[in-house]
Amino acid sequence: MHDFDVNSSQRDELIDVTSQVQRAVKQSGMADGLAVVFVPHTTAGVTINEHADPAVAKDIIYALNKLVAWSDSGYQHTEGNSASHIKASLMGSSVSVAVSGGRLVLGSWQGIFVGEFDGPRRRQIHVSMLPSPQA
Repeated sequence: MHDFDVNSSQRDELIDVTSQVQRAVKQSGMADGLAVVFVPHTTAGVTINEHADPAVAKDIIYALNKLVAWSDSGYQHTEGNSASHIKASLMGSSVSVAVSGGRLVLGSWQGIFVGEFDGPRRRQIHVSMLPSPQA
């Protein structure tokens, strides 16, 4: 397993970690298989989406904020960050990416993002390698 940290600077943001995940794949020496990116936090998530235009990440945060109000009198979680837990659940805590020839197999426009929903914070990211069985 390969680990790295990400520092967020806002309460809600998407942080492109594609290059850090690719570096983890390279350091592992795995040529072909699957890279699993896992975020072990209940108020953060991970997703794959467009990283060519930074407006897409901003639009995703905008839509999540419209969907899940930060404060609501119906929330019962006493820490006051229920919205961040809900957003993290909607996004999910892991993604799997195929690896071929030591490179992540992503579309031209795709990147891997950590979703921060209770920042600013330091987040830990785990990348596990699952090599393809030899034929």
